[in-house]
Amino acid sequence: MINESLIQETLEKAEKADFSHVRSVLAKALEMKGLTPAEIAVLAGISDPGLLAELFETAKTVKTNIYGRRLVLFAPLYISNLCRNECLYCAFRARNKEVKRRALSQPEIAREIEILVEQGHKRVLVVAGESYPRQGFQYVLDAIQTVYETKRGNGEVRRVNANIAPLTTEEFKLLKGAQIGTYQLFQETYHRDTYRRVHVAGQKADYDWRVTAMDRAMEAGIDDVGIGVLFGLCDWRFELLAMMQHIRHLEEKFGVGPHTISVPRLEPATGSDMATHPPKPVSDIDFRKIVAILRLAVPYTGIIMSTRETPNMRRETFAMGVSQISAGSRTNPGGYAEGEEVIDESQFCLGDHRGLDEVIYDAASLGYIPSFCTGCYRLGRTGADFMDLAKPGLIKEHCDPNALSTFLEYLLDYASEKTRAAGEALIEKVLGEMNETARTRSKAMLEKIRAGRRDVFC
Repeated sequence: MINESLIQETLEKAEKADFSHVRSVLAKALEMKGLTPAEIAVLAGISDPGLLAELFETAKTVKTNIYGRRLVLFAPLYISNLCRNECLYCAFRARNKEVKRRALSQPEIAREIEILVEQGHKRVLVVAGESYPRQGFQYVLDAIQTVYETKRGNGEVRRVNANIAPLTTEEFKLLKGAQIGTYQLFQETYHRDTYRRVHVAGQKADYDWRVTAMDRAMEAGIDDVGIGVLFGLCDWRFELLAMMQHIRHLEEKFGVGPHTISVPRLEPATGSDMATHPPKPVSDIDFRKIVAILRLAVPYTGIIMSTRETPNMRRETFAMGVSQISAGSRTNPGGYAEGEEVIDESQFCLGDHRGLDEVIYDAASLGYIPSFCTGCYRLGRTGADFMDLAKPGLIKEHCDPNALSTFLEYLLDYASEKTRAAGEALIEKVLGEMNETARTRSKAMLEKIRAGRRDVFC
């Protein structure tokens, strides 16, 4: 699946690219049909400030054309920090004695969800260390059921995604049966030697078991999967090309690639010198390049940025490619009930400590529509069906009205006065810029929300 010698050869050839070659690749990217590995390697080699500006502007154009103003929000829910693996960059690693271990009970999970719902969240990513309490994998299935069953006033979680250890095909079928949205798993690094050096014990040390997890998930019927790399472990240019090989493999075998790509950078973690001093640190400029190149390489795939990054970095990358963000996050089990980040229980240190309302106000002030939409997943617009609507641009007929509908729900039920005023003004502005069909549909949905209806989607 991952051909390392071909990647190295591609990177070496790209070093010869001149300005005209770079600009021809950027021109092709504007067609929004994706890029080849060779073209990605050319863009990865950009260092000239003028060409960098052109790269970022091209990514902004593609992002705007496909996603418009929408910015999807979610919250991670860490249910356990138990782990059997020894990953040198992670605070949850099995031999780390500095971390206090905890697995939430189902009532504790319900309390975490009540708090998230009271903040206004509708989408949750369930995260667990790669070991479970005595119930085994059933613990995760029970947690997902608890999340869906927990209600609070007008609020509820409408979509649960999962970031958990690789499963067998039969276990993936059970996960599919639990009504998850996206199954998310990061390879961390696609470079085999680097992978071996940083994963020294536990099942995660098996590179092949992990890299084939998406095959098993999709064979089990989960057609929305999310992949990612932990940038900082290996040369980011290699990781981009390897990720593209993984994507092409999925496209060729299953007819559709990943629904999302995550772009975490190594951040300091309790008990990990490697996390504090990454083997291959990624500069802020290169990180922006990664986001921009991914937007051009796989234009219809969602790009997720977590609260690992600072508010400023998150703002900058909204424009050039990021389409989903976490907000108000805690990376320690029970963190929402405790009301703060507990370092000696957390997976890594946060870069953005703002609450959901502050993030939403900031996004709306920048002209983005914070969206909690879950319509596609509940109407079966997933996998290849989603891409069939996305590539000709038809998905926006649903996404834009749904984004406004869920945004208004938040404004009416949870927002501060300042955020509500900014949001209402933005909604009016967006309605004025819509075509007549979209405006009519959106206004009808918004009227239902103002009349007291909730969960209105198309």
